[in-house]
Amino acid sequence: MRFFGSQRFLAAYSGVVTLAFGVTVFCGFVLLPKRIAFDQIDVQRINVVEPDGTLRMVISDHAKFPGIITRGKEQAFVRPQAGMLFYNDEGSENGGLIFGGHKNAAGEVVDSGGSLSFDKYNANQILQLIGVDDKEDRFSGLRVTDSVTGTDNRERIWVGRSEDGTSTVALMDENGKKRIVMKVASDGNPILQFLDAKGAVVSQLPQK
Repeated sequence: MRFFGSQRFLAAYSGVVTLAFGVTVFCGFVLLPKRIAFDQIDVQRINVVEPDGTLRMVISDHAKFPGIITRGKEQAFVRPQAGMLFYNDEGSENGGLIFGGHKNAAGEVVDSGGSLSFDKYNANQILQLIGVDDKEDRFSGLRVTDSVTGTDNRERIWVGRSEDGTSTVALMDENGKKRIVMKVASDGNPILQFLDAKGAVVSQLPQK
């Protein structure tokens, strides 16, 4: 009986308990399932990465929204939105889904709208579905652009609604100049125009 109350026994008992606890914790980490299901999760940012750590997608609120990331290196760039950004195999941004909107101190709606865009490799956007409705702009549509150097964006196709309520389909040449424009004004009057390389109307239906 004295043995069970001795310091030697207490030290041995403590060692055994500590070892058992360590083994349990270790096994718990080793056997941790690769897939975990949640009913609900609150998070500010999620990074999706490849096994080698290459960033492929970010889902983030506004506070932690990343700047421009190219080949894994981030450059500060302020964006007033939240959303989702996509990255290519090299960890460079190549599209995204962003959205936002709030009222400023004057009670005006600013930065309101959303955009789904896809970028050309090592260049700017080549396809964008966009909708904006705030104190500065009111338009929505599909925009197709082209770029050779990565910075020389030229609009090639626009299908959408302008601020004055006009529905427009515009086709541009390789220099971004409108060549065919089909419009329906807010009053319902339709018009089809053909333009030259300088933007002058050369033919129109109905004729003026």
